Amino acid sequence: MTTIQTIRDRNIALMRKSVQTLGNIIKPLTLDEAKNWRDTGDGWTVTEVMCHLRDFDVFFYGRAEMMVALENPILPAYDHEALAIDLKYNEQNVFEVYEDLKEHREKFAQFFDGLEGEQWDHEGQHPERDSFTMLDSLMQVGLHDNVHIEQMTRIIAEKLTKPA
Repeated sequence: MTTIQTIRDRNIALMRKSVQTLGNIIKPLTLDEAKNWRDTGDGWTVTEVMCHLRDFDVFFYGRAEMMVALENPILPAYDHEALAIDLKYNEQNVFEVYEDLKEHREKFAQFFDGLEGEQWDHEGQHPERDSFTMLDSLMQVGLHDNVHIEQMTRIIAEKLTKPA
């Protein structure tokens, strides 16, 4: 029988594995390809997706810290489209962004590794979902990564399979 601790451990492992997957996705790209290949022509670039993942890793971590420190906090919302513009995502170096994500992700995984007992029972009020548990917080990371891993691989596949 799978225990809740096994589920937690597997999701923490997924946090680490998905970052490795992201690194493998961008490895063969040039900076120009990462900045110019867009999702369905006018969507985000691979660079913008990677910046989004890096920044939301920090936001998700901040929310998790709030949940441990405060009693049922109202978790902040973020405008991902505005961030992409305001922080000039597409002008950043995708490989440097990836290194930042990788470094932060390990810190985030260690945070979850370090939670004990009733810390896992803490909740917050998510801006899009109402009640949000610490397990929700953990699982959100892998789910969010997977959405954007699919997006990045689709962007690349679209460019590589397009007739010349």
